[in-house]
Amino acid sequence: MKSLAELQAIREKARQQISVREESDDNIRVLVGMATCGIAAGARPVLTAIMDEISKRGLKNVTVTQTGCIGICQFEPVVEVVAPGENKVTYVKMTAEKAVRMVNDHLVNGNVVSEYTIGANAK
Repeated sequence: MKSLAELQAIREKARQQISVREESDDNIRVLVGMATCGIAAGARPVLTAIMDEISKRGLKNVTVTQTGCIGICQFEPVVEVVAPGENKVTYVKMTAEKAVRMVNDHLVNGNVVSEYTIGANAK
């Protein structure tokens, strides 16, 4: 860090990430399984990709949180999307690339990416 401008840029980026984590009753909630099983399977890059994409797109109606074990360790990394008035959607075997598509298709456009859901992967 060599200038005040660099420090202010870091501060603004941190503020944007915090705003993604603030909860509201009418927000879409995205829960990322971050127990040991999820982390070992690659949940950290998935969480980072989701937060970066939401921030990049300026989505204000989405809250991202970490949760413990969701109970389906063989399908980790697991991401759940809970939208008000809709059924919960559970995405499994997620990657950072899949997470970016999930944000675009599901959170932005309202279309569940069914091939990434537990129903499509339970075979």
